[in-house]
Amino acid sequence: MFDLRPVGYVIGLLVAMLGMTMLLPMAVDLMDGAEHWSTFFISAVVTILSGGLVSLSCHNGRGSGLSLQQTFLLTTGVWVALPVFGAMPFILGATEARIVDAVFEAMSGLTTTGSTVFSGLDDLPRGMLLWRGLLQWLGGIGIIVVAMVFLPELRVGGMQIFRSEAFDTMGKILPRATAISAQISVIYVGLTLACLTTYVVMGMPVFDAVVHALTTVSTGGFSTRDASFGAFSGPMEYAASVFMILAALPFVRYVQMVNGQSRPLLRDSQVHVFLITIGVLVLLFTVVLTRIFPHHWEQSFREALFNITSIISGTGYASVDYMNWGGFIITMFFFIGLIGGCAGSTACSVKIFRYQLLFSAIKVQLRKIQHPSGVFTTRYQGRRVDEDVLSSVMTFFVFFTVSLGVLAVALSMTGLDFVTAISGAATAIANIGPGLGDIIGPAGNFSTLNDTAKWLLIIGMLIGRLELLAVYVLFTVQFWRA
Repeated sequence: MFDLRPVGYVIGLLVAMLGMTMLLPMAVDLMDGAEHWSTFFISAVVTILSGGLVSLSCHNGRGSGLSLQQTFLLTTGVWVALPVFGAMPFILGATEARIVDAVFEAMSGLTTTGSTVFSGLDDLPRGMLLWRGLLQWLGGIGIIVVAMVFLPELRVGGMQIFRSEAFDTMGKILPRATAISAQISVIYVGLTLACLTTYVVMGMPVFDAVVHALTTVSTGGFSTRDASFGAFSGPMEYAASVFMILAALPFVRYVQMVNGQSRPLLRDSQVHVFLITIGVLVLLFTVVLTRIFPHHWEQSFREALFNITSIISGTGYASVDYMNWGGFIITMFFFIGLIGGCAGSTACSVKIFRYQLLFSAIKVQLRKIQHPSGVFTTRYQGRRVDEDVLSSVMTFFVFFTVSLGVLAVALSMTGLDFVTAISGAATAIANIGPGLGDIIGPAGNFSTLNDTAKWLLIIGMLIGRLELLAVYVLFTVQFWRA
């Protein structure tokens, strides 16, 4: 049995830090005179003490490095422990949520999925709304660190292709994670403040601007209004679209820019493909919407840009009920959600670089069929791609498809209709936010689903956020024997 102390030490610290953030919504409720401020105080005390005690008990193991098995356990353990404690304010507070609903909301927040079981958001205490935003903001920065530090080392889903160009972490994961987190935090906070300032300048109320800045930069999608971003439709959608796109770009490029290297961002092929994909989709949707509805072209363009950007980045905001846009666009939205943003960003789903590698591999195979004696190699950004990277990417696609299908079947067995089951599975595995249909579509939420379906979606959100294989490996006999 390998040493669990380094894992427990880090998880304990992060749980304690989560508890300290609960003091922020507590302060907001105190200033508002809301009677539920004690909810956050009790939750903070329990969370800080629990995390602190675990960390102290594992303190003598903090000096040792992390083995591969410990890193896998840490990556998954963090996203299991934090939602459990993050759910406490929902259970004790104004929402008086049941355990399954509270864990669903907390998991959705920390995985930046954006699906919600709560309605009546306009009437909730501001502290509770801020807590939902903070969960997503913390989850956003957390997943960037995981994507830049841990997943390349774990060789999950082809992420090892970014190891050499990002940061040297081999053999020193924890020390480098701390250094990388510090650099990312500065950029992440700066981007959040820029988004907040933009929203305020454009006329959004300050508190709404704070929460929406937190959930825009984290590409999370939690809102302070039941109408989501539809409550702020208009030019504000352009601003949100810009920041959702910025948050979906690789943060390693921002770190390089801060260090005086701007060329890597400009030359990054996944950035080019991501932006081109958005551009083509927006143009297509604008034409379709202009023909279906008597919209002015600017309104069609704005609504297409905002909602496409929201879905492809995994943010999950909705400015309109796009279920009224016709079958073609609804079907397109399903597949757009399975694209995702760039690796090393807050965006969710499959990610652009995996599609690039997939199509490059297909191209090579077609050329080999045409020229059997030829020698062809798969390349990414001008570099030869190793077979282990291609194998990891193909394995990811297989597991993603199988996981999506299995979850959809499981959800349908709980009594959900086909559209709700398949889109619910997709929104969980890809961490998108709203699904399709009248129940979990942009005009609905997940509150009416049965408890079994909610637990299945909770598991799906966890698996999808950690790139599937980082979780699945824990269920193999070989992992525990290593």
